[in-house]
Amino acid sequence: QVQLVESGGGLVQPGGSLRLACTPSITIFSANDMRWFRQAPGKQRELVATIIDNGITNYADFVKGRFTISRDSAKNTVYLQMDSLKPEDTAMYYCYANIRITRWSTYSTYWGQGTQVTVSS
Repeated sequence: QVQLVESGGGLVQPGGSLRLACTPSITIFSANDMRWFRQAPGKQRELVATIIDNGITNYADFVKGRFTISRDSAKNTVYLQMDSLKPEDTAMYYCYANIRITRWSTYSTYWGQGTQVTVSS
């Protein structure tokens, strides 16, 4: 069974930067769309950014111009570069991916366990 493993969270001051990474725990055949979500305490989970296998990206309005999603297709790894961080960006960040484990598999969706991002002075 594949798991998505996130890394890169932590504590950062307002205006600072962090880079999140998410990679499958085993070698997989392919991933088409890969996304980052976040959930702050007491709030619903919200979509932050999406990248599909042709490289097209999409961002929530609240991160446009500050966050950049990218992927390494050879490693099926997705990144989220977060710049100009604000206290309201504080949340648990979750990776999501639509994955084919083998060439004979159909696509299935997977979630990571989350990585905490805290923006505070």
